[in-house]
Amino acid sequence: MTNFLTRDAMARRTFLRSAGAMVALPYLDAMMPALGKLGAAGRAAAAASEKTRFVAIESVHGAAGSNAWGATKNLWAPAEVGKAYEFNAASALTPLDAWRKHLTIVSNTDVRMAEPFSAPEIGGDHFRSSAVFLTQSHPRQTQGSDLFVGTSMDQLVARRIGGGTAIPSMQLCIENLDQAGGCDYNYACAYTDTISWAGPTEPLPMIRNPRVAFDILFGAGNNNADRGARRKTNQSILDWITGEVASVKKDLGPQDRHRIDKYLSDVRELEQRIQAVEARNRSGEGRELPEAPSGVPDSFAEHMKLMFDFQVLAFQSDMTRVFSFKTGRDASSRAYPESGTDKGFHPASHHGGREAAIMDFNLINKYHVSMLPYFLERLQSSMEGEQNLLEKTVIMYGSPMGDPNVHNHRRCPLLILGHGNGRIPGNIHIKTPDGTPMANAMLSLMHSLGMDDMKSFGDSTGALALG
Repeated sequence: MTNFLTRDAMARRTFLRSAGAMVALPYLDAMMPALGKLGAAGRAAAAASEKTRFVAIESVHGAAGSNAWGATKNLWAPAEVGKAYEFNAASALTPLDAWRKHLTIVSNTDVRMAEPFSAPEIGGDHFRSSAVFLTQSHPRQTQGSDLFVGTSMDQLVARRIGGGTAIPSMQLCIENLDQAGGCDYNYACAYTDTISWAGPTEPLPMIRNPRVAFDILFGAGNNNADRGARRKTNQSILDWITGEVASVKKDLGPQDRHRIDKYLSDVRELEQRIQAVEARNRSGEGRELPEAPSGVPDSFAEHMKLMFDFQVLAFQSDMTRVFSFKTGRDASSRAYPESGTDKGFHPASHHGGREAAIMDFNLINKYHVSMLPYFLERLQSSMEGEQNLLEKTVIMYGSPMGDPNVHNHRRCPLLILGHGNGRIPGNIHIKTPDGTPMANAMLSLMHSLGMDDMKSFGDSTGALALG
């Protein structure tokens, strides 16, 4: 029997392997040696457990509260600044009221790099905005291969905090983003299809299908034939590693065995939900999204929850520490009946300045924000050492557009959630002076992630105090 007083630390990068799967373990007590017996593995585990995670979430089309009238009604940002703020009943942020301890609202920032710089660019806001969100740089107008914008924030962060992870970063999306070639207003579709850029000329593909993301994270099968055979029999990837699980657990204490059981149960539960989506979508019944792969749910809320659960499992296993997540596609007319309006997203965003129509659009904004508490709850219920993952995570949620009715990029929505290992105080509304670039908030956020050597980012004019 293992002597837990003298044992060496289990490596943080411990995998349960088989010919067809590779499942990384969550953080365990066994990854820290007893009585301070710190070897290389113990030091690595301790360092990994303190790493901050980062998620950047884009919501296209701006917000009703970025409209001049909507701002007077505080449909996004509250009237009060500092900690003594209140949400009115109509605010799109009311779903986050219970999470204000973890919430930093940064209002009144601009994304001017998404504005037209020349006459041919006028009207093309929807087709360059996503490329600007995380780069805060102005895209070169082209339908060819000579793309140029900037390196995105998530990739800069991944280079700093993603060291040692199997997957430096992952890029996820909800809507169809696989268009090739040129889009409207002489912009390449690559500018619309991703928010993540490894370099100014290197757009990174985004994963829409939860099945694809799951198979990447868990090494589920050596090839498409293996994966296809397993799915036909409804077999779990956990069936492939049963012996490995038993072998690892026999040398662990009761708490660690419980942690492994809970983690593998969560893996299996996510896998079963994906399987259920695939079965439903292959049943021959009519689909709301007939163009979508079988692993993509027709339900927006179901899709969002699958992607959020996937991110939590990835953070638990420390397979990656950085995600970018694009929740919609510019100019999408997708409807969200659960929001309280049947209007399509893009048509609703062009509200014509009519108060009733602005309020309809606000319902969609509120519905999208209402997806976030699920993610926060899942992170908060996931422990890593002495803290939960929400304490160790920074989530940035925003849009590169302000008032979509006029395609402007002023008063753009921006939220920060999580405490980032104590570096983000939370529970505050920060209203910046008119003309402040959103890049200032992003630069400050990078500083809070340990990137103090970053002197500028995009069109930043200086750092912004976040607490």
